[in-house]
Amino acid sequence: MGPPRCICEICSCGRHRCCHRPTKIYDDGVQPSHKTEYVEKYPGYGNFCPPESCKPKPELQEDQGRMDGTTTFKSDYLPYEIVSRPFRPQAEYRPKSGKIDLGTIYQRDYNPHKVGPVILARPQERKHTSGAKVDTIPTYRDHYRLWKGERTESCKVEHPYEPPSEKFGNPSTFQDDYIPRQPNPPQSFKPCETKLSEGPFDANTIHRTAYVVHELEPMFVRPREEYKPSDQPFEDLTTHQRDFKGIPGEQAKSCKPENKKFASDDPFKGTTEFQDRYQPYLVTAPEFQKPREYVPPTDKMDLRSSNRLDYIKHKVAPRAPIRPAPGRKSTGPFQGKTTTKEDYQPWSVCPQGLIKKEPEIQNFTGKFSNLTTFRSHYVPHQANPPQSFKPVHIVSTSVPFKDETLYRTEYTPKKQEICPAQQPDAVGYVYINTDSQGHKFYRQVSPERSGSSCNTLSEEVPAVS
Repeated sequence: MGPPRCICEICSCGRHRCCHRPTKIYDDGVQPSHKTEYVEKYPGYGNFCPPESCKPKPELQEDQGRMDGTTTFKSDYLPYEIVSRPFRPQAEYRPKSGKIDLGTIYQRDYNPHKVGPVILARPQERKHTSGAKVDTIPTYRDHYRLWKGERTESCKVEHPYEPPSEKFGNPSTFQDDYIPRQPNPPQSFKPCETKLSEGPFDANTIHRTAYVVHELEPMFVRPREEYKPSDQPFEDLTTHQRDFKGIPGEQAKSCKPENKKFASDDPFKGTTEFQDRYQPYLVTAPEFQKPREYVPPTDKMDLRSSNRLDYIKHKVAPRAPIRPAPGRKSTGPFQGKTTTKEDYQPWSVCPQGLIKKEPEIQNFTGKFSNLTTFRSHYVPHQANPPQSFKPVHIVSTSVPFKDETLYRTEYTPKKQEICPAQQPDAVGYVYINTDSQGHKFYRQVSPERSGSSCNTLSEEVPAVS
């Protein structure tokens, strides 16, 4: 049997860790003792009753007479006579005479016509696809192995819905007050369909009939002048070179001090002033005073105080309540009349009609021609698809295709290992204990088995063909 190891040490894949608790600074492995020095050395006394409270009880004051219910507001308040507010009578509404014309210019002058679907000028898309089937196996599907794991049971308490057996018989306010009415559909102002002319479409325009083709004259091209270099030499003198005259003088001296070496060739002395003049002093250890041993008293403790001995108890009658007695409730009918109900009178309001101005511009009386400039001048042309410059895919059949790759030739199948920390009991580990930091320790009873029976799967991963 080997030494105990925790799950962090048993794991070989790096995914399993122990559940750590809050760390302890000092842990000797000894069980904690809940006894203290006070519990061990405290001398117990006899059964004594707890002392009574010396706090005096609140005394009730005697009745000093009846309280007057009048206040400053009651005594100084003067009621005033309330007069209803005068209001101005509203003028009576009189509707205008005549009928409203609901017609529009669009409804009167619109002539419907049939419109066909627009023919697309874009050529159809040509897809160059192959009908061959792809016969390959992805790496994930080839290497994936399903682990056998138990499914956790749900802790949710299911409450199935039970519909009520009785019928719901409480109608809503909308059902009680709703009165069904027959809908009146509005009158349709759409004009009737008219037939178009059956004759051929005249596509001739003024531009086509009156256009004259003219020949263009050749474009005038200006001749380019030839470059001729100059025979005179290039003057590279600048204004500064021509006008500047150097003044002779001495060279400026450097103000930098000379670099002298301030050092001696003597050997370095390692002694310091503190080492030469230091004088050690003799120090004596401090004396500690030994505490005196506690001697418990032998006499009985007197718990009586001067307040208990000299206190005189008085009998006081309880104070009468100042709250008035509840009044009697009236049993008559409730008066629901208010100022708003008595003085408010609903007005009869009618909806105001539409205010429409008379048109200032007279409408046209002739027939509306639905031909546009685009329709009258348009000439349809047959669209030719553009020429494809894509090279033809030619596969040579005389030379065989080499489909070998480095992955296929140099691939070696590996055995998939199972981490022993996932199920340590099944691999030969026995649980021992859990320390204060949360590490679970296991001890190996039997030696680890061969790779094919314990740590690896029985099936090998085949190479990709």
